[in-house]
Amino acid sequence: MAKPVTAITLGAGNRGTVYGNFAAKFPEQMKIVGVAEPIELRNKRYASKHAIPSDSRFDTWEKVFERPKFADAVIISTPDNMHYEPCMKALAMGYDVLLEKPIAPTEKECRSILALAQKTGRIVAVCHVLRYAPYFVKMRELIAQGAIGEVVSVQHFEPIEHTHMAHSYVRGNWHNSKETTPIILAKSCHDLDIIKWVINKQSKQIVAMGDLKWFRKENAPAGSTARCTDGCKVERECPYSAIRHYHDERRRTSVLNLPDDKSKHGEVIMERLKTTNYGRCVYRMENDQPDHYVTSIMFEDNVTASFSMEAFTSYHGRRTRVMGSMGDMVGDMDKLEVTDFRTGKSVTFEPKAEDVEGYKNSGHGGGDWFLVKDFVQAVAQQDPTILTSTIDASIESHIMGFMAEESRKKGKVMPIKMMKV
Repeated sequence: MAKPVTAITLGAGNRGTVYGNFAAKFPEQMKIVGVAEPIELRNKRYASKHAIPSDSRFDTWEKVFERPKFADAVIISTPDNMHYEPCMKALAMGYDVLLEKPIAPTEKECRSILALAQKTGRIVAVCHVLRYAPYFVKMRELIAQGAIGEVVSVQHFEPIEHTHMAHSYVRGNWHNSKETTPIILAKSCHDLDIIKWVINKQSKQIVAMGDLKWFRKENAPAGSTARCTDGCKVERECPYSAIRHYHDERRRTSVLNLPDDKSKHGEVIMERLKTTNYGRCVYRMENDQPDHYVTSIMFEDNVTASFSMEAFTSYHGRRTRVMGSMGDMVGDMDKLEVTDFRTGKSVTFEPKAEDVEGYKNSGHGGGDWFLVKDFVQAVAQQDPTILTSTIDASIESHIMGFMAEESRKKGKVMPIKMMKV
């Protein structure tokens, strides 16, 4: 590259930091030249890491677009319900966009972003990072080569892990589907997308079932209180204890915006647990996201797929089984075992991002940084074909998700219509 691609980050939380870290690691490829983030501590840290001048730091995304275009691209990693407006504004001003999933909270908004991207000719890369994970790349490659004959059926499983569910979808930013997006999109549009992508077939119809079974007030144990810090009598034995999770074990504390001085962390964590949702009882939140969700999907050529998203597991990481006419494959994102019915022999693959220099621990099996790498090249060369997750390719999984949610609520099989109706 003659010069690095320049980008402005909208939202300096977890995902914005992950993509920004690519620029910090590979400054010859990408440079972050602006940031919009309302939380001052995050704004300051992000600006410091990327040497962003004060006049390019903003507390709202709107202020970024009050200035004339001053970068090649915009990274949108704002909350789900704040994707649509900044994306439309960025496209209108001529920016290419790296858009965190889900694309937008409604089908209409998703289709509007697609239409404007096509009209302006700008690049919109959706962060369907699993498409860039070496594990799923290898799975798709083997299927395309006919390693298991014709694909007949797929089983895909996403174990969320019980404390992750409590953190993100009971107490956290995604606890209310009406204020953000349904969990099938917020958590699992990755999974709907990857099923479609590895088998390379278009979806036709979907049916879904699921509900919020456990994290409800009627399941609150005797002696529990509104907050874990209110003298709850069962806090020490509760698997969802906020004190244990955030204070004792110091897990997932980035959401608490802790100060640089680590000696103050314990005190600040306890203060946050007394004042934010992260300290509230999981049985007394205003949450509505299902904690178990199953879908069945019919693809073209009568290929069927089942997908299950489950909160109550002690582990996380996707599990996939693909059944073909001449073999099958079983994998867990670390290993992929392929058995050929014709020979009876099995081969195990271990595709790893660690095989690529500098990509270790980059997230989603290496997919996070592989995505950014391709996005940077696509922008530099103005060639969207470098990407596998352009909005044109990624929107189908969102339509699947919207139809799954409608099916779950109405109790009926829903058609998946990719053309505008």
